[in-house]
Amino acid sequence: MCRACGSTDHQPGPARSPRFAGLRNRDARPYLFGTGLAMMGDNVEHVITYWVLWREFHSPALAGFQVISHWLPFLLFSVLSGSLADRYDCRRIIQSAQALFMFVSLCWGLLFLTDSLQIWHACVLLVLHGCAGALWGPAEQMMLHDFVGRDDLPSAVRLNATFRSLGVLCGPVVGSLLLLLLGPTGGIFANIAIYLPLTLFLFRTRFTGHLREGVVSRARLGPIAALRAARGASLGPTIAGMIVLAGLGSFFVGASIQTAMPEFAEDLGAGSAGLTYGALLFASGFGGVVGGLVIEATGWLRPTVRTAVVGTVLYGLSIVVFAITSNYVLALVVLAVSGVANFVSMSISQTVVQLEAPPADRGRIIGLYNTSSGGLRIGSGLTVGLTGAAIGIKHSLALSAAVLTLAALATGTYAALARKPHPS
Repeated sequence: MCRACGSTDHQPGPARSPRFAGLRNRDARPYLFGTGLAMMGDNVEHVITYWVLWREFHSPALAGFQVISHWLPFLLFSVLSGSLADRYDCRRIIQSAQALFMFVSLCWGLLFLTDSLQIWHACVLLVLHGCAGALWGPAEQMMLHDFVGRDDLPSAVRLNATFRSLGVLCGPVVGSLLLLLLGPTGGIFANIAIYLPLTLFLFRTRFTGHLREGVVSRARLGPIAALRAARGASLGPTIAGMIVLAGLGSFFVGASIQTAMPEFAEDLGAGSAGLTYGALLFASGFGGVVGGLVIEATGWLRPTVRTAVVGTVLYGLSIVVFAITSNYVLALVVLAVSGVANFVSMSISQTVVQLEAPPADRGRIIGLYNTSSGGLRIGSGLTVGLTGAAIGIKHSLALSAAVLTLAALATGTYAALARKPHPS
């Protein structure tokens, strides 16, 4: 914010921060590690519970509900969570979300232990798990800004995204090991401990999400009030463009590529199971982690609208190539490229949103961003899944990714034109 006039319309860009600035910050460093562990715990729970649910019920409908229940709370409650982050201590909000994650794991464990699991139990716990993720998101980003400030925020957001990607990558590995060594009951109980480092660290830090700027919104809460407040927030063309850009990737590709991977693996001659299939699942996440580390180490990319648009366009193009190729090695390569491109798009758009957002509205605006980037993943079930039933999954994914590419270019053009000063 300009100290002279209080406007956010002409904020200077952040100074180029040192490499790995987020890790150099002694307050942010344990937070980043704790976030990565918590993300791993989230995915460990998926591995164990999804395996048990399929073994017990063999229900395709329940498998579909697992995806919906994870992302629907992001669509419905992210703005409300952002309003909570604007108003209250973000440490306590994150701890509440982590406590809900641990409670859900505990309930799964007790149901496994007593052999009393029913489908309605699973549905309730899956929804609660999704709500915990939606509650966590805006407060998590607010804490990053409070820890490092404006200049080092791009580094902190990149590193946070990298650690979260590591958690996503390690979750299936750790979850499988826990299943093998402890069984589903012992594994899900052990998973509770994975959430503890972040939860306990937040008792020790003095940062609240508001300490650096001292701005706490006192807006009236409630879902309708939160939506009205977000609608009245100062978005501007840049923030609006980044929110739309994040939503495009979620709506047109989203989580559908993972659920459709067995079919792609068979078409590529990899089979629907085994090491070669696992490599396809691993490639995109691996590309995101490696890309994040390389970008942070080199400082090649600045947080600009153009960079976010280019990342989204490359993401769309790489998915198009993956959908139409019949070469297994090329498929692995373009999936890794898509992971890098998606990392660039999401981390930079998130950074731009935080840098441009007025302090008093930052939580609600991040909530809107999470609604778009997370909640709209449900739409990929329509754009890829249902369309795939009519024209084939390869064609529907290629078509969706092509539309994503064109829409990203249009969004970037709109944001660039809207930022140009009009001649008087």
